[in-house]
Amino acid sequence: MNAFNSVGRKFFNKYGYLLLLLPLLALVYADSGYAWRVATTALIFSLLAASANLLTGVSGLMSLGHGAIYGLGAYASALLCTQLGLPVWLALPLAGVIAAFIGLLVTLPTLRLVSIYFAVATLGIGEIIYIALLNWVDITRGPMGITDIPTLGSTRQSVIFWETLAITLVCLYLIHRVMHSYYGNALRALREDDQCIQALGLSPFRLKSQVLLVSYFFAGIAGALWAHTTGYIAPDSFTFDQSVLILAMVVVGGLGSLPGAIIGAVLLIALPEVLRPIGDYRMFTVGLIMFLMILFRPKGLWNEAAALKLVRSWSGLREGWK
Repeated sequence: MNAFNSVGRKFFNKYGYLLLLLPLLALVYADSGYAWRVATTALIFSLLAASANLLTGVSGLMSLGHGAIYGLGAYASALLCTQLGLPVWLALPLAGVIAAFIGLLVTLPTLRLVSIYFAVATLGIGEIIYIALLNWVDITRGPMGITDIPTLGSTRQSVIFWETLAITLVCLYLIHRVMHSYYGNALRALREDDQCIQALGLSPFRLKSQVLLVSYFFAGIAGALWAHTTGYIAPDSFTFDQSVLILAMVVVGGLGSLPGAIIGAVLLIALPEVLRPIGDYRMFTVGLIMFLMILFRPKGLWNEAAALKLVRSWSGLREGWK
């Protein structure tokens, strides 16, 4: 039995990512506009969770304002297209850059803080950004939001899904390259001990600034995707609740694990939709399932150690092909 379990774990660590193809096959089989819409939302939140995981899981900087940075990207892309007439393919990366630099600018004074103090500071920053989006009516149109945002290129939900999937995969690959590099190892060292980083001749302040830029850039891209897949945005979509949801995805999936962040996002977006038939008991059931997952899998559904084993197995496979 132990030998069987060992083989099962090895197979899961190497090929468990193929389980992600099962929802995709079910989606193609169902071919429902509603299902395509939910799947597109799951993709966007997968990218959001991956960007937050880079900041919180890998670097140890717990952010409670990630939803506001996501909103900056959405508004930046929407305004670039509706007010300046830029094409969507150009507005997407520009929205990421704008969200990254504005986010870094407002977060910079908090980088000397650590642990829960940094988290509370980002909570305040998120509320500042939300209030600005809500009250800067001349630019953001306030509570009325922005309408008639151009789509990625089609109005069909299935086509929008595949377009979003392509962009999300590129972004996730780039995040993967950052996480599993010498720079990613430096970020993990930063998470464990600032003094260790200083002993290596590196600047914790500089590393924090850089990882904020990278994380906020991809959060801005996710926000832009949300704007162009829904066609309408308003400040209520980027409140503190969104930041908590993103953080929950990272924790449930596994801190420091990219596959875990993706699984956590897909689970917390799809699960409430699957449980709609039970009506008023839906969110109670979602909360109970989350509680049980944290209770029995405190390190997440796919923890950092399992993710690192998967990366090593892929590296060994590539070396074998060579």
